[in-house]
Amino acid sequence: MSHHKVIVIGTGPAGYTAALYASRANLSPLVFEGVQPGGQLTITTEVENYPGFRHGITGPALMDEMREQAIRFGTIVMPETVLKVDLQTRPFKLTTDKSEYTADAVIIATGASAKWMGLGKDEQLSRSGGGVSACATCDGFFFRGREIAVVGGGDTAVEEALFLTKFATRVHLIHRRDRLRASKAMQERALKNEKIHPVWNKVALDILTSITETPMGEKVEKIRALKLKDTVNGSVSELPVEGLFVAIGHQPNTHLFVGQLPMDETGYLQVEKGSSRTPIEGVFACGDVQDHVYRQAITAAGSGCMAAIDAERWLTEKGLAE
Repeated sequence: MSHHKVIVIGTGPAGYTAALYASRANLSPLVFEGVQPGGQLTITTEVENYPGFRHGITGPALMDEMREQAIRFGTIVMPETVLKVDLQTRPFKLTTDKSEYTADAVIIATGASAKWMGLGKDEQLSRSGGGVSACATCDGFFFRGREIAVVGGGDTAVEEALFLTKFATRVHLIHRRDRLRASKAMQERALKNEKIHPVWNKVALDILTSITETPMGEKVEKIRALKLKDTVNGSVSELPVEGLFVAIGHQPNTHLFVGQLPMDETGYLQVEKGSSRTPIEGVFACGDVQDHVYRQAITAAGSGCMAAIDAERWLTEKGLAE
């Protein structure tokens, strides 16, 4: 059984930043990549809102840079997935798909996953840059001057739709019922906005695509319309759009910690305000696994920095950092 001062579960901006700071503090962190090395940014094409890249950078390239930077300072990255965590013992015990490990401190950076519609094409096109996204703040800029759709009826969907009116010529807000679930204030703002077109009692059956050619001559499959089904009379129709934002929520990847760490009503880990500390001493959480508000690469990276500093200070207090 291999023992380490700090183990980071998960990668992405939070996990890699935590590893970078921990390694520079001479803690020699061990990082488990999990089933999606690099996190959600690996399914994002262009990232133009991360500081330091004035011409933008692809999500996978940004994650590669972060990974290599952490490794440069002594981080050990393991291509393993954590299957079980025991936070009731000291040191903490972790079981992966290949081996067992112990750690004095654990940093949780398992992130969250966007909920898709189950069509197959929605997730596929989000990965390939085909005009489907689960983050308006991340990708709204790319749809300037286009007609797009948002699927969902809660606060997140309405907030995304309102944000997208800054770029799109029209935003179709598609909901399976005849009224939104969002707060009254959010509903009023959306329904008063002339760019937002509510599409009531509809669900998406399919995403219709066409093949387009980029300026570089590369052929790309792009969304051209949505096939919708009426939830009242069952009729089927098509809605021409050039972009689709799925806003039916995110699922935090916290199944490993059920019964061990407190979570809010939607499953996000709860940390001490202004820190990354969980109620279990020596266990810290950062990134989207504990953030249901911002969910941005830059805020995830910032919280990863906090987690590493919190962990280093705790280890020092306990005489475990030497």
